[in-house]
Amino acid sequence: MLGYAIVPASHGIVDGGELGEQAEEIAGECGRRGLELLELVREREPRNGKGLERPGLGYALERISAGEARGLVVSELSRLSRSAAELGEILEWFTRSEARLVAVAQGLDTDERGGRVAARTLIEVSGWERERLSERTQNGLRAARLNGRRAVADDPELRGRIARMRAQGMTLQAIADRLNEEGVPTVRGGAKWRPSSVQTAAGYKRRPRPRLESLPGPQGSRGEEG
Repeated sequence: MLGYAIVPASHGIVDGGELGEQAEEIAGECGRRGLELLELVREREPRNGKGLERPGLGYALERISAGEARGLVVSELSRLSRSAAELGEILEWFTRSEARLVAVAQGLDTDERGGRVAARTLIEVSGWERERLSERTQNGLRAARLNGRRAVADDPELRGRIARMRAQGMTLQAIADRLNEEGVPTVRGGAKWRPSSVQTAAGYKRRPRPRLESLPGPQGSRGEEG
């Protein structure tokens, strides 16, 4: 297993203190469960707090995807992301990949039935949160149209949502498809969203790691530890 520890963006050094406490909790949990801790990945939280823009987490998931580790151990689920919507996407990746996730504070282990049930529940809550954001976006666009606003920049909620989808690794076409499926009206009155209108809305941004949708499931057998 890999361990993952993260400190707030305000911390000057990625070592000691809070990070040391997380490291102890992770090592102790691995000892209790008879797991081999291959590496503890440490990093500082990005200033925007987004769980899907963390190179260290991306590195850990890529190693799991490559079959170099069986799963991930964290001191608590909030270390993966502070956003319910993003946490759900990360949990979906673990579920889809049949990778193991252990969260010490919650007593969660997706190799156990109770842990799998808890993960599915959190994924459902995440889906509800995404639907809520979509509804708020549509309401904001309708209000913008009524007020005569025609530019995407005038609707920060839509602009922010598109930026978040880009941060999650979605292509411009995938974002356009999602907005069209949800019936989100285009700001300039077009028939439907296209990659070009999405790019105009938020500008091109390099997709950061981890790119969850592009990562395959872990290689090797389900029964291997490590």
